[in-house]
Amino acid sequence: MPTLTIDGQEVTVEPGCTVLQACEVAGVEIPRFCYHERLSIAGNCRMCLVEMEKSPKPVASCAMPAGDGMVIRTNTPSVKKAREGVLEFLLINHPLDCPICDQGGECDLQDLTMGYGPGGSRYDENKRAVEEKEFGPLIKTHMTRCIHCTRCVRFLDEVAGSPELGGIGRGEHMEIDTFVQKSISSELSGNIIDLCPVGALTSKPYAFTARSWELRKAESVDVLDAVGSNIRVDFRGREVMRILPRLNEDVNEEWIADKTRFAYDGLRRQRLDRPYVRQDGRLRPVTWAEAFDAIAAKLRGIPGERIGAIAGDLCDAEAMFALKGLMAALGSGNIDCRQDGAKLDAGVRASYLFNTTIRGIEEADACLLIGTNPRWEAPLINARLRKRWLRGGFEIGRIGVPFNLTYRLRDLGAGPQSLSEIVDGTHEFCSTLSKAERPMMILGSGAVARPDGAAVLMAARKIAEANGMIQDDWNGFNVLHRAASRVGGLDLGFVPEKGAKDVAGMVAAAGKGELDILFLMGADEIDMAALGETFVIYQGHHGDAGAHRADVVLPGATYTEKDGLYVNTEGRVQEGRRAVFPPGEAREDWTILRALSDVLGVTLPYDSLRDLRLALYEAAPTFAVQDRIEPAPWGKFGGRGKLKTDPFVGPVDNYYMTDPITRASETMAKCSAMLVQEQEKATGTDD
Repeated sequence: MPTLTIDGQEVTVEPGCTVLQACEVAGVEIPRFCYHERLSIAGNCRMCLVEMEKSPKPVASCAMPAGDGMVIRTNTPSVKKAREGVLEFLLINHPLDCPICDQGGECDLQDLTMGYGPGGSRYDENKRAVEEKEFGPLIKTHMTRCIHCTRCVRFLDEVAGSPELGGIGRGEHMEIDTFVQKSISSELSGNIIDLCPVGALTSKPYAFTARSWELRKAESVDVLDAVGSNIRVDFRGREVMRILPRLNEDVNEEWIADKTRFAYDGLRRQRLDRPYVRQDGRLRPVTWAEAFDAIAAKLRGIPGERIGAIAGDLCDAEAMFALKGLMAALGSGNIDCRQDGAKLDAGVRASYLFNTTIRGIEEADACLLIGTNPRWEAPLINARLRKRWLRGGFEIGRIGVPFNLTYRLRDLGAGPQSLSEIVDGTHEFCSTLSKAERPMMILGSGAVARPDGAAVLMAARKIAEANGMIQDDWNGFNVLHRAASRVGGLDLGFVPEKGAKDVAGMVAAAGKGELDILFLMGADEIDMAALGETFVIYQGHHGDAGAHRADVVLPGATYTEKDGLYVNTEGRVQEGRRAVFPPGEAREDWTILRALSDVLGVTLPYDSLRDLRLALYEAAPTFAVQDRIEPAPWGKFGGRGKLKTDPFVGPVDNYYMTDPITRASETMAKCSAMLVQEQEKATGTDD
């Protein structure tokens, strides 16, 4: 391993490290604009210049490999002069926009100019001006500020797999542009805002709304997909102003998806802020006591088997645990958290987890995708697959409808016939799986939500067992969920008891008049028209499909308005923390259920969140350990039956409209319109 001397201090680093990385190991700060740890080296900003012994001129430390015996100096007069010169050149054409720039207070150029810049400028000519670009409804451009670091170009090309930006022109006339005038189509495009070291790329929805020093911050987790991305919620007063990523190498690294970043405006639109009861065919506002009395009057004398409850996709574990306890006290076993009707077995934990783990994708050497579109279902998992694919030696096969996933793969067929051939060992892709040392499979949640979902699940298990995916130190069987509440609900056993009704059974029973009461905990994705005359109690935070059908509406809190536990697709328990308070008379979900249980005479045995969590940990011990994955034992799961011939179709047909929050978001509506327009152009149906 090479040993260097940096400012008189000897440092030993791993082979392949650069001088800049060696300086960081030594605790020496090296300023930079273009260099980023997760992107390829460009070496074009020259801000990281250092002095190297025996070199006739300063060297770019980001691009210089660390060698044994090197002597590096970072604080000499020539280095200081070089840094001042670089910053003077950058500021020649940079506009004096700091008072109105959204990057103000968080700008690398501001910070480095203060720390390393010259005291003034010798340039008194007119500054260069660059025409603004149109990158779509999410990215606001001020390209006159651009310093050509190319971080945005490299991110879209390397991480997002959507090479839509590049440099055009040369020298003073160089500009970053999309080549053809179109919006950026990547689901990860918002990350270039964080990467931009100046104010050239900023958030269009956030523009001119707040200053960074005005905002308070809360660390939380995202619930708009099942990845569990770590986020920071910035808020002012009672309003969420923006959402940014937090570093977590095991989950989302330092990226977040666009839906996570930009759908926050949906948190304040179409909100339920007071209870409602349907009277004379219309929902009318009432007090909490009147709403609870209406529920109690309807429940009086109704047996438990004629009561049901469905948990939606955004529920926290505490709310589902409280609802399960309430339903048990009412004598009902008709509960289900699988709103999409997935045929998952809650009895075998390994059967519904992403067992490889998100970070474990980087250790796999072959992958089989079954009925999933990870680019829309979980963009950050798709980015991990691309990251592994770029290293080489990672062959990917897909069973399902073709879709551009940003990496090359082999299409093995669109339907279950190909799945059966792999089960039988007659498909050519079986040889790829058998040769792999650590093969993996990703089974989409939509594939197990079909009528033959149980048979698909069993076929997937047989493939995993027959192709070396289940080893002592490796589990390559993975289910990719889309709902943040799904794994938590399955861990809690929020599924029907033996002989009780699941989601499909409850909906069918309601249509036949065999179910008198249906409790919807944020469940908006079921067929409301099929519920017949059933009395529907809806507890949620948005006036979505469930609230429109409800007979009683109980206003709840969103994920930014409560403390709650969520379990991501790999089984990692994480805590979301409250940033703001719910609007109006809305309350946290578990507190609503606790108060309702009092009125119904079946009081739940906890009065605080701490007491509830202690009971939760006792009932489901996996929740007691946060941010750590407990390996799940393998077992038998799946059901017998004949596979249908229908192709595997992705369950998401519009990435930007998947839940009540995104459907209420004006920003997501603009993105959805852009997506539809692009699809029409691609199919030639655009007038």
